[in-house]
Amino acid sequence: MPGSAPEPRSPVVADADPIPPAGLSAVLAANRPQLVRFFTGRTGSVAEAEDVVQEIWLHVAEPMTGPIANPLAYLHRVGMNIVLDRVRAGGRRQRRDAGYVEVTTSVLGAEAIDDAPSAFDAAMGRERLDRLVAALSGPPEGAMRVFRRHRIDGASHAEIAAELGISRSAVEKHVAVALRHLRKALDD
Repeated sequence: MPGSAPEPRSPVVADADPIPPAGLSAVLAANRPQLVRFFTGRTGSVAEAEDVVQEIWLHVAEPMTGPIANPLAYLHRVGMNIVLDRVRAGGRRQRRDAGYVEVTTSVLGAEAIDDAPSAFDAAMGRERLDRLVAALSGPPEGAMRVFRRHRIDGASHAEIAAELGISRSAVEKHVAVALRHLRKALDD
């Protein structure tokens, strides 16, 4: 529009004396120590700052659409975007990990205790379960059928006796035989 104020120029991208994108690598190489110091102040860690500068290298290596008037400001902006992305990712990671820790640990005093069984306990539990499954599928079949109906399915002695056409006393004896068989199988 005539008579309106000129549009403000971007300090990073402009049309006056632009640097071609390939020149960014040279600017980055020349200003690397200054960039590492700058990002060390922003991240609080020299290692993290080195990683940010390395990511800037990766970003600069990608093809760009146009020339850049102030390459150092551009590199700072790219780096700050990377730092911001890392901060956001760290926050997400921390929230996710806190939820996981909250679900899988107990706190006793000031110390967190993992509720998961140790590898040894898990292996022993699997072995014991395998023995129990083998014992449940082994003889005596009549006693095991009564035991499954009573202890696993929750049927009463009277219900089982009625189903199988045997006395309550026979059901109790079958359960006792099955328990003896299971104890022997688990103790071996």
